[in-house]
Amino acid sequence: MASLFVRTLQVHQWIYEHSGGWLGHRLLMGNPTLLLRHTGSRTGRLRTSALTYATDGGKYLVVASNGGSPRPPAWLGNITANPRCEIQVGRRQLAVTARPTFPDDPDYARRFDIVDKVNNGRYRGYQQKTSRPLAIVELSPDTA
Repeated sequence: MASLFVRTLQVHQWIYEHSGGWLGHRLLMGNPTLLLRHTGSRTGRLRTSALTYATDGGKYLVVASNGGSPRPPAWLGNITANPRCEIQVGRRQLAVTARPTFPDDPDYARRFDIVDKVNNGRYRGYQQKTSRPLAIVELSPDTA
């Protein structure tokens, strides 16, 4: 079952990327999805991850849940090492700076409620499956 879910995510990302954002923003279960383009911390290669997101003011929020796995997703290590990234929301592309936040951040609990609501309560379930705190990553559009 897990492999079917992973394959579904891969197909979703492929459609999003290859349609130029015409399809994919709300393709997967109706949740708003962005493409996060980041640099591999070890390889230096450009990577892309399709992630459910929420907004908080002018910032985009994504969660490093990895489905509640004990290990965080690889993209979290990449954006920690190289916080300058790009996101694509629908057809719009934005340069952003990523900042992981954890439960010691004063906005964490409020933001967790925001992202959990957008993801139909799944993040609370993922948090219950793992002992590691799920990072909420703030993606702040670069101003230039």
